[in-house]
Amino acid sequence: MAKAWRLIFVAGSVITLVACNSPGGLNLSTLDPDLRGWGGGGFDTAAAAAAAAPRPAPDNRGIISYPGYQVAIARQGDTVTSIASRLGLNAAQLASYNAIAPTAPLNSGAVVALPRRVAAGAPATTSAPVTSTTGRVSDPFAGQGMKTPNVPPAAGAAAATTTQPASSQPRQHVVAAGETAWSVARKYNVSVNDLAQWNGLPSNMSVRTGQRLLIPVTGQRPAATAAVSAPGVGSPTPTPPSSTEPLPKEKTQPANKAVDKPASPDFGKTRTASSSGGRFRMPVNGAIIRTYEKGKNEGIDISAAPGSAISAAGSGTVAAITRDTDQVPIIVVRHSNNMMTVYAGLDDVAVTKGQTVSAGTTLGKARNQGVVHFEVRNGFDSVDPEKYLN
Repeated sequence: MAKAWRLIFVAGSVITLVACNSPGGLNLSTLDPDLRGWGGGGFDTAAAAAAAAPRPAPDNRGIISYPGYQVAIARQGDTVTSIASRLGLNAAQLASYNAIAPTAPLNSGAVVALPRRVAAGAPATTSAPVTSTTGRVSDPFAGQGMKTPNVPPAAGAAAATTTQPASSQPRQHVVAAGETAWSVARKYNVSVNDLAQWNGLPSNMSVRTGQRLLIPVTGQRPAATAAVSAPGVGSPTPTPPSSTEPLPKEKTQPANKAVDKPASPDFGKTRTASSSGGRFRMPVNGAIIRTYEKGKNEGIDISAAPGSAISAAGSGTVAAITRDTDQVPIIVVRHSNNMMTVYAGLDDVAVTKGQTVSAGTTLGKARNQGVVHFEVRNGFDSVDPEKYLN
């Protein structure tokens, strides 16, 4: 028992040191959570650190073709449905094959395995891609609804396809329950960074059960940095640097020298809207499941029980009621000081255009999908809603 507690203490100390010494804090992409190589034991990470060859570039349809299979590489704003529409595949079948919802947003560069081959040079489909009902609003007053992230090539456009050589075909791994990016990397003796780059994994290295991962094709093993002495023979003593060159001159300050103290900040003058209680209230009770990211998600996504009331975040006037490409309502409320709030993912609209509302006035009800999209805009420019919520 005492040994187990010592190991837990050492593991916590190592993680703390990594967090303190990294310029940007704790970097999960470089942390080895099972502490391989710690203590000089038999576990060695040198083999797993071999740099992998770069992933082949996809063709103009986003496809990488190997002799045994094909994969599609997601573009910015892609979903499984938009990829299926672009390649002429069945969206439900493609989603089931990759264990992901058809309308779930994909990371740029994420790998989507194809259940069947797409013919070389096949033109992209011209059907309009389906977008998520909780996507972002580009211009709420134009009645355009959701922004379409990808425009497929014109019909009949040739798609140049090059099949990669069999020697470069990576293995595929289907993620089992309980597996992580690190455990998969260890299983195939590859770097977790290479695994993430080849598969477009998010910054937190999360994977899902049933996800199909490409195992990177490793490159050269790292060269040995020191000769290993035979058993019973002492290791050679390195030459100290001071024996050949003088030590560098150091100019130290006396320990009792006064230290200049920086001026203390006046927190009363630097309070933000969020620290002062915020201007808006949450439009619905629930947890934030997707945060604001400028250019990718212009608001926040909130989990909400189907049928729960969605209310105005602040007092104002209903400036517009539009619909997205799936005919799901989008409500825009104009507030003072050129501020606007946008609400998507709701049904049973309870207000009309031009109506004056107060904070808490019911706008509609959450749909069965259980996700409400909420934006705060300064004019037409989106801002992080969490900085304005109380």
